[in-house]
Amino acid sequence: MIRSLVQFVENGTRGVLALDAEGQARRLHSTPSVRALADDAIAAKSTLAALAADRLGDPMTLDRLVFLPPVDHDDPAHLLISGTGLTHLGSAEGRDKMHKAAAAGHATDSMRMFLMGEEGGKPAPGQEGVQPEWFYKGDGSILIGSETPIAMPGFATDGSEEPEIAGIYYVGPDGTPFRLGYAIGNEFSDHVMERVNYLFLAHSKLRQAALGPELLLGELPGDVRGNSRILRDGKTLWEKPFLSGEKNMSHSIANLEHHHFKYGQFRRPGDVHIHFFGTATLSFADQIETREGDVFEISANCFTLPLRNQLVRTPGEGLRVVSVL
Repeated sequence: MIRSLVQFVENGTRGVLALDAEGQARRLHSTPSVRALADDAIAAKSTLAALAADRLGDPMTLDRLVFLPPVDHDDPAHLLISGTGLTHLGSAEGRDKMHKAAAAGHATDSMRMFLMGEEGGKPAPGQEGVQPEWFYKGDGSILIGSETPIAMPGFATDGSEEPEIAGIYYVGPDGTPFRLGYAIGNEFSDHVMERVNYLFLAHSKLRQAALGPELLLGELPGDVRGNSRILRDGKTLWEKPFLSGEKNMSHSIANLEHHHFKYGQFRRPGDVHIHFFGTATLSFADQIETREGDVFEISANCFTLPLRNQLVRTPGEGLRVVSVL
């Protein structure tokens, strides 16, 4: 049974392979990209899994392949990356502290948003729940895959990981959003900037985003168990498990999807959407200061392949001056 799809390049040629639950890989015939497979599945009123099963070829080994992000677009302007925050339950101790602060009348806007989600983020089927925090990260030009350096800009004050699950979506010809599947991701952010003032959150998110190679098909397990690690000079600097899936979230995925795609501009035919669902686990919260050369490694039990990216910094460009025509 096909568990996930992977886009790759071999000898300069793109392709897509399917992975089963045991991690065995087989190439798909006549399939240059996941988006092309999605177009065919929509036209045939089929599913990605069913169409991929009809195209299974010979077994493959993975060691000579270059992995791409699990979805991309020929025109990066038609791929939108966004996310939601304050969606995951923290530890019992953390939640208790939040509730005590709220009861004492000292809740921040962040805590009030979290508590709103905890109370109304999982509505009954057919009903609308409370809307989550939402942010924009960028278009397809910021998307990178595994084993690719992840860059913080020269003006950045921090470059830290956020281990998350992302929903992958494709808008059909009639404006219907289709969920293609899920990917493991690093919703890379500038937490030092965010800490200065919460209103800098929007700035802190305008960074690259990394996705692991696999597009997990079907439904996301309710209880996702992952691991986030930072390596420095080949040794583990920091490591911590993280949780995702609806059992560990204050919002249902359906509620997050509704509040994203209720906006008409996000239902433009042919567009790809990558939406990060949030996390409760950050090395920054443990006072870790990342530096160039550190390697972020994120894995989860529902994915065969991990996500790995080395932190680099791009040169500063100085003051940006706008020309007048």
